[in-house]
Amino acid sequence: MTCAIGLDIGGTKIAAAIVDQNGNLLNRTELPSDVTDKEAMFTQVVACIEKTMAKSTISWDEINGIGVGVPGKVDREAGIAIYQHNLPWGNFPLTQRLQNYFQIERVMVDNDVYMAAYSEWQQYGANQAETFVYITVSTGISCAIIHNGQFLRGSGFAGEVGLFPLIDVTGAYERLENRASGKAVRAKYGNKTVTTKDIFMKYHQQEAGYMEPVEQIVQSLAYSAYLVQCMLDPNTFVFGGGVMNHQPFLLEKIKTAMKQYVTKEQTHIFDQMFVSKAKGDTGIIGAGLVVFNKK
Repeated sequence: MTCAIGLDIGGTKIAAAIVDQNGNLLNRTELPSDVTDKEAMFTQVVACIEKTMAKSTISWDEINGIGVGVPGKVDREAGIAIYQHNLPWGNFPLTQRLQNYFQIERVMVDNDVYMAAYSEWQQYGANQAETFVYITVSTGISCAIIHNGQFLRGSGFAGEVGLFPLIDVTGAYERLENRASGKAVRAKYGNKTVTTKDIFMKYHQQEAGYMEPVEQIVQSLAYSAYLVQCMLDPNTFVFGGGVMNHQPFLLEKIKTAMKQYVTKEQTHIFDQMFVSKAKGDTGIIGAGLVVFNKK
C-alpha cells in the first residue's frame, strides 16, 4: 500500500494522519502546539508524526511523502513557512527540516486553506474542467480557488475574501473577517467565557441578544458569496471551517439571504453550494493527497 502523512498545523494543535491515495485516514494523532519557540514547535510536529507512525502497521517504506498545511504565508517552492501570526516560525525551512529528520525526499508545504480546498475538490469529483471555490469560516475567513485543476494564486494572495470591505450607509466599512468569523462574533460580547458554540445554542433557543450576531454572519457571508459568484461563477462552491462545520444550517440561510442579490440567470448557484464533506479532517486529508499530485 502507498500512503502519505498529512499534517495540519495550527497555533492551538497539530493533527497528523496516514492518508491513502483515496483520501482515507488510516491513523490520526493530535497534539497541542508548543509555541514557546521555533524549535519547540518543530519538536512537537516531529512527535506528532512519530506517534502516528508508532501506532500504525504501515512502515516508512510505504510512505510516499509528507504533506503539510500551515497558516499564513508560505513559500511552496522552497518549503518555507514565511509568516504565521499564531506560530513562532519566521522564514522557517520546514521542508528541509522534515526531509533531514525523517530522511524522506518528498515534502509538500502549502497554506492550510489550500490544503483543505484540495481535499474538498477531490471529494467533490476533482473535475479538471470546472471552477471550484472553497471558503473557510472559522477563527478567520479565507478562500481558495481551483480552476481547470490548478490553484488560482494571483500574485500570492488570491482568495483573501476575509478582507472584503462591507460598507454601511455612512461610508464606513468593516472587513468580512471582522464581522462574520467566529472570533469576531465572540469579540462582540467582550466575555472570554462565551464560546461560538454558546452563541449558536442561544440563537436556536431564540434568546434575546443572540439573534442579531448570527443574522449578521448570514447576511455578511451571503453578500460576500454573491461577490464571489459574480466574479467566478463557480461550478462547485463549498463552505468549511469550524463555524460552518458545526453549524451546517447556516448554508441554507446564506442561500436564502443571497436571493435578494441573484438574477434569474444566476439561480443555478443554489444547486452548486455545499458544506465540507471531511469537516475537521479536510486539511489533513488534503495535505496527504497533494503528495500524490505529481504536478
